[in-house]
Amino acid sequence: MVDRESDDFLRARAQAKALPQNPGCYLMKDSGGTVIYVGKAKNLHRRVNQYFLPDRDMKTQALVAKIHKIDHIITGNEYEALLLENNLIKKYNPHYNILLKDGKSYPVIRITHEDYPKIFSTRRVVNDGSKYFGPFPDAGRMQLFLNLIDRLFSFRKCTIPLIMRERPCLYYHIGRCCGPCCGKVTVDDYRRNVDKVVDLLEGRSEALKKNLILEMNEASKNLQFELAARKRDLIQAVDTVTVEQEVQDFAAESRDYAAIEMRVPLCTISLMQIRDGKLLGRALYRAQTLGSEAETLLAFLVQYYSDGQQLPKELYVSQEIDYQLIRDFFQEELDSPVSVELPTTGKHFRILRMAKENARRDVESVARTMDNTAGLLELQKVLGLKDSPSLIEGFDIAQLSGKYTVASLISFKDGNPDPRNYRRFNIRSLNGAIDDYASMAEAVRRRYIRVVKEDLPRPDLIMVDGGKGQVNVSRDVLDEVGLADVPVVGLAEEHETIVFDDDRPDLNLRLSSDALRILIAVRDECHRFATGANQAMRSKDVSFKILQSVPGIGEKISGRIMQVYGSMDSLLNDSPEQISRKVRISIPLAEKLVKKLDVSRNAGSVRP
Repeated sequence: MVDRESDDFLRARAQAKALPQNPGCYLMKDSGGTVIYVGKAKNLHRRVNQYFLPDRDMKTQALVAKIHKIDHIITGNEYEALLLENNLIKKYNPHYNILLKDGKSYPVIRITHEDYPKIFSTRRVVNDGSKYFGPFPDAGRMQLFLNLIDRLFSFRKCTIPLIMRERPCLYYHIGRCCGPCCGKVTVDDYRRNVDKVVDLLEGRSEALKKNLILEMNEASKNLQFELAARKRDLIQAVDTVTVEQEVQDFAAESRDYAAIEMRVPLCTISLMQIRDGKLLGRALYRAQTLGSEAETLLAFLVQYYSDGQQLPKELYVSQEIDYQLIRDFFQEELDSPVSVELPTTGKHFRILRMAKENARRDVESVARTMDNTAGLLELQKVLGLKDSPSLIEGFDIAQLSGKYTVASLISFKDGNPDPRNYRRFNIRSLNGAIDDYASMAEAVRRRYIRVVKEDLPRPDLIMVDGGKGQVNVSRDVLDEVGLADVPVVGLAEEHETIVFDDDRPDLNLRLSSDALRILIAVRDECHRFATGANQAMRSKDVSFKILQSVPGIGEKISGRIMQVYGSMDSLLNDSPEQISRKVRISIPLAEKLVKKLDVSRNAGSVRP
């Protein structure tokens, strides 16, 4: 926990109390004078003092524990603070802010800002007016584009600035350069070909393909069969890169989707770019940060788009951020109005959910690469275990007003998640009552009766999400089924307090403890898994109710519909004729169903 009597804490809190009630930026420094975190605020005094309130979350306490001094800069308004924050992050590179380097995570295709532009791949973005396309997580896919561009157009290859000369280089003589250095091509003609490349990279390949077909037919008509064959190969290459662009829908607008996932202090932001209905790029950006998800995402967006390249018309985000602030940034700084929203239903929600899943998988994969040996040994010591807890199993309960009660069992092997051994338990014994203790007892009993009967691996440690009550009922069940030697602890979220299954006093480890980090990871994964199961049950229940509200659809047909489609999300994508064929119902009944779903969707009852 934060030492609230330390000189650093008292000094920093006094500095926070002395801050003015103005908008601006604050700079938190460690004992060596290094800026470790930069933030913006509409009201500096109110925002910074929030860090020093009691019972703040773990990441806030971890940040406060490192603060030695707080500086501030007053601005005219919150919008100016947003711009200043971006510049300060770039200047100081604070450890606990997210920061985009000059080179982005994945390679991009660059078209230089010159009379005769070069086109090539790079990982470094230079704010000089060049155009960038991507990013490309799959380098092979990017190379498909570059190879096609090289075959279609003879752009210059020289790496030095263009110098006029009398004789062209070898590339011109072998047909791979159009010779701009010798005046062999005009700027306008060269630019027209560059525009065609832009169309190709943005997914508009129809006109290019149409011209190639005309040229192929003309060559064939004139008996130029070699030329016709080359045009045919180019058409096939255009088709190949077009297929490589995953089609999401047929809308013409340009849209980006930004989703953030954090496993303190790790953070991943997933960005997906859609242009003309095609997914052009997917990229993951990683950092270590102690800011909130909303603060971190907003700071990322300002950094990412500040070069003015690849701006979307619409931006969909996974967190509630200050929408007006980011819209003002796009309008005032980049002269490009951008709609910014957090969708809760429909296709944008589904695509954003994909982006969020990419971010979640990435941040968890990064967490799994961390060496947990020190943390496990520390757990063994502080919990008084016989051995290092190689196998940890965790439990959590999720319910909604006594309905859809679900228990999650998750497994950590050597400090990392082991999803193959996750389990869910639909709690059967409550009959609508709200009783976390009884729910925990049922889940633990069902799990470890099976472990004993089938001689499955026994955990070195069991952790339950909760306090003394949850720990005690779990201990009683373990003793009952013959696992008295398996230790169980609880983790109470408010203060990250470790609760024992005997008469030992509660334990609070320092926030930087590797042992506490492992327990928190187990608890958070339990919570995520339980909440997901609870939401799935609620969604399935609502789905059946909606289906059975259609005259002619009862329990049997609704069960068949859900068996075929799995979710309302999939069902909404099909026509009445397709539903009729797949589910084996009449077209009029399928039409009634679609009409009911449309009404429910407009009313907000049907959610993906």
